[in-house]
Amino acid sequence: MRPPLSHHHGHEHEHEFEPQLGLPEKLPATEKILWQGAPNWLAMARYTFHVRKLSFYFAAIILIRVFVVMTEPGLVNPGMTALISALWLGLLAFVAILILTFVAYLSAKTTVYTITNRRIVMRVGIVLTVTFNLPFKRIAAANLRALSGGRGDICVSLMESDKIAYAHLWPHARPWRFAKPEPMLRCLTNAQTVAVLLTEAWSAVVSGGSVNPQPTQAVRPLEAHRQQKSVPAESVEQGYPRGMQTS
Repeated sequence: MRPPLSHHHGHEHEHEFEPQLGLPEKLPATEKILWQGAPNWLAMARYTFHVRKLSFYFAAIILIRVFVVMTEPGLVNPGMTALISALWLGLLAFVAILILTFVAYLSAKTTVYTITNRRIVMRVGIVLTVTFNLPFKRIAAANLRALSGGRGDICVSLMESDKIAYAHLWPHARPWRFAKPEPMLRCLTNAQTVAVLLTEAWSAVVSGGSVNPQPTQAVRPLEAHRQQKSVPAESVEQGYPRGMQTS
């Protein structure tokens, strides 16, 4: 039996060789895609890589530097010295922000999130593609964090026995949850609609199993972390390809 959570590495799953977009293997005949999407790269630059906050930070640093130079005694031409200093700092800040924005763009463009009637699949990775398979039966809860413009993040809490390394997930992980990393669907457009769809699909799968679902709260507003009770997984369902098992 394969582990309930699985992920695939390597260039063999480059996008042009995927049997289905965002999936390492074809889905079983009894499984269907309900939704596919990717992060909005502008929102990812702002909220995941904090480009806007860094812009304000660098602007404050430049202003402080200009003030210090202008008030420093003994300078022959403090205005020109301050201008040169500001230009150098501005150039460094511009390069740093440009790099982060480019990484955000690549992260969004190489990511595909898939929700089926059985699982969440996350295909992520700029250089090395990694696919995470998150069966609904191994998902304890999910939380929605609303962002501006109808966008939002959906973070997924796994069962206690399941864990994915934070470094493997980042930047598709809930911030600062190193001990118990939580996968996160980042910067989704129409996040509320996706949250409702995920709630309904998750509830339909676990309602007949050992998990006691609360359909109206399967995806709830992001709040303080709650300890999740570990629930044994059901047996592996028959008919699923080796890499796309659901439990």
